[in-house]
Amino acid sequence: MKTKTEIEIINGCKAQDQLLQEELVLRYSPMLMTISLRYTDSKPAAQDVLQDSLVKILKFIAQYQHSGSFTAWMKRIVINTALKSKSRIRYKFEYSGLDNIPEQELAPEAYANLNAAELMKLINSLPDGFREIFNLAAIEGYSHKEIGELLQIAPSTSRSQLARARKILQTKLVQLEKMTA
Repeated sequence: MKTKTEIEIINGCKAQDQLLQEELVLRYSPMLMTISLRYTDSKPAAQDVLQDSLVKILKFIAQYQHSGSFTAWMKRIVINTALKSKSRIRYKFEYSGLDNIPEQELAPEAYANLNAAELMKLINSLPDGFREIFNLAAIEGYSHKEIGELLQIAPSTSRSQLARARKILQTKLVQLEKMTA
């Protein structure tokens, strides 16, 4: 069986072709699951977000206008679904107690010695609100204004939460560096 192109899959899904809907799910689920895992605190929660996202993707695919990346369009749906699955109140009250910790210089080796799985483990160890904002800003490239709109918070809250998330990660990297030294 010939592999379908992205355009064929999109058009088939718009026509509600069940085989092409299955092709979409099989082709894109691993990538979308990776994104879902970044915004949830467990694999079952990530699977729920993925399932809800795939339902939304198939339901609203007729609205996709081919004007941008189809992958980016699907990623946005997964991120929005994950963020809406949680309460936004924690951003207003989450506090790390790290405001007075000075920035610590890290040797480049501290980053170089980490593989992707170890780095994701560090990121996933952040408190939920910090992790979500760090992922949105540092990994997905959203602006603080966009993050504010997504999470219904002020852009300044996004900036401060990102700064705190970076401080936490720096502290953890310093600890790792000391353990491996």
